[in-house]
Amino acid sequence: MATPHVLLLSLLCTLLVSWGDAACAEVDSDTEAVAGRGFKLGCISCKRRSEVDSTSTVEWFFRPKGEVEFVHIYTYNEYGQNIEDDQFLDRVDWNGSKTSNDIQDASIYLLNVTFNDSGTYRCLFNRRLLYGRYEYDTNVIKLVHLTVVAKATRGTASIVSEVMMYVSIIGLQVWLLIEMIYCYRKIAAAGEEALREAANAEYLAIASESKDNCAGVEVGQ
Repeated sequence: MATPHVLLLSLLCTLLVSWGDAACAEVDSDTEAVAGRGFKLGCISCKRRSEVDSTSTVEWFFRPKGEVEFVHIYTYNEYGQNIEDDQFLDRVDWNGSKTSNDIQDASIYLLNVTFNDSGTYRCLFNRRLLYGRYEYDTNVIKLVHLTVVAKATRGTASIVSEVMMYVSIIGLQVWLLIEMIYCYRKIAAAGEEALREAANAEYLAIASESKDNCAGVEVGQ
């Protein structure tokens, strides 16, 4: 029978695997788009505790250059997407998390970019954390300052940002692999120790029983 120590290690490994499936790295969006092309407005917000279930809705707002107020342009929730402003009608598509309402990537894709799309975009996560007996609402805001140019001039910051994204993802996966290997080795060692302890206990029980039987025979004689 497995000892509590082995069961605990097995549970930890299970949690590590679950965490790895939901590995998340926050990377800033690119900020330079080329007129006439498509552009991804990145927005990632990783949960502090991945084991806590949640549901999220996402809203995007836009403030053109020289303006003061933000305009609501886009909403995404469990029912799908909705474009809120005519300027972006048929030009915005969801490019974020698709397999769950537990949204951590709220990126959108802007089609046929124009110079009028230059400005500040605000990405708003409306996240509800689901605990056992209560729920907790929290908001996360990300800003993207977009500049539209006539010709691509990819800057150093964009290259560094992309490289760091891949480094972060690879680093997370390597760390997870190391932790899993360590965890499985601990389980194997704990299992072998448990078997040795069980064998020793069984040997002592047999030896004790034999001793008692011998004592009974001597008394009978």
